[in-house]
Amino acid sequence: MTKRERVRAAFHGLETDHVPVCFWKHVPQELWQEDKFIEAQVDFYKKTDVDFVKLSADGYFGWPAPALGKLEQAKDLYQMKAFGPDHPFIREQIHRTKKIVSTLKDECCCLYLIFCPLSYLRLEIGYPRMMELIREDPEAVKHACRVIAGDVKLLVRGIIEEAGCDGIFYSVQNGEVNRFTYEEYREWVTPSDKEVLDYANTLSDMNALHCCAWEEINNRLEDWSDYDSAVVSWSRYIDGLGVSQAKDTFKRTVWGGFDNRLGSLLYSGTKEEIQAETKALIEEGGKRGFIIGPDCSIHDELPLERIRWVVETARSV
Repeated sequence: MTKRERVRAAFHGLETDHVPVCFWKHVPQELWQEDKFIEAQVDFYKKTDVDFVKLSADGYFGWPAPALGKLEQAKDLYQMKAFGPDHPFIREQIHRTKKIVSTLKDECCCLYLIFCPLSYLRLEIGYPRMMELIREDPEAVKHACRVIAGDVKLLVRGIIEEAGCDGIFYSVQNGEVNRFTYEEYREWVTPSDKEVLDYANTLSDMNALHCCAWEEINNRLEDWSDYDSAVVSWSRYIDGLGVSQAKDTFKRTVWGGFDNRLGSLLYSGTKEEIQAETKALIEEGGKRGFIIGPDCSIHDELPLERIRWVVETARSV
C-alpha cells in the first residue's frame, strides 16, 4: 500500500498492511513567517516519515473580531459580524495551506486543524472571560458562536476544496468534567460544534474529531457521542481509555496511544522501550480501525528521531 492508500483504508475501517502513524506539533512563533512556516511543516514530515500530516493553524488561533477587543458585557457579543470569505483570517490560512499541500499531497494525506467555534472565542479572550460571559448571558455567547461557525465553514470549504486538504482535524474542547454540566454543554456548545463538523462531513469523508485534553482534565466524552467523523483522536492517558476501549466507545477508527506529555515514555524511554510500546499498541489495536499517534501535540523538546522509531517499528509489524 502507498501512504495514501493505507491512510484512506484506516480512516474507513478497512484492514491495512501496516498500522499508520501520525504525530504532530505546533510551529514556534519565530517560524510563523509564511516561507519559514511552510518549511517547518514539510521538514517535520520528511524527518519523521509519518503516514499523513496534521497541518497546524499557528498564528490563527484566536478569533480577531473587533467586537471581542472591546467587550464590556456579554450583550456586546450581539455586535459581532461575519467576516465573509475574503477576510484575511480566512484567505491567509487557505493560501498558506495550499502551498504545503501542493508539496505533500501526491505523497500523503493532509488534514488541517480547525477549532470549534467556542474555542476560537476562548483563544481570543481567555478561559476566565469566556466562562464569565457564558454564565452572564449564554444566548449572547451562542450568538457569537453562530457567527463564528458561519465563517469557519467558509474556511473549511476553502481548506478542502481550494487548498486541497483531504479533510479537517476538528478540535472540540471545553468538555472538561468541571467546566459545564452535560445539559449545559449540549445546550450552549453543541449546536455550533456540530454546525461546523456536519458541514465538513458534506465535503469530505476524511475528517477526524480530536477530543482535546490539553488541559489535562478528564473530558465528559458523552458530550461528543453523536459527533460524526471518520476517525476519533482521543486521549488515552487523560481520559483513561485503552485502545480497545476507545474502539468500543467511539465505534469507528481511533487515533492515539502515546502520552504526549513531557517526561512520558516517548521522551524518556529507550529505543527498545518505545519499539516495545509500539508493538503492544498494534497488538491491542490491530490493523483495522487503528492509527498510532499522541494524545495531543508533542512538545518541541522531543527529538524527532523518536517518532521515526515508532514509524519504523509499525512498518515492521
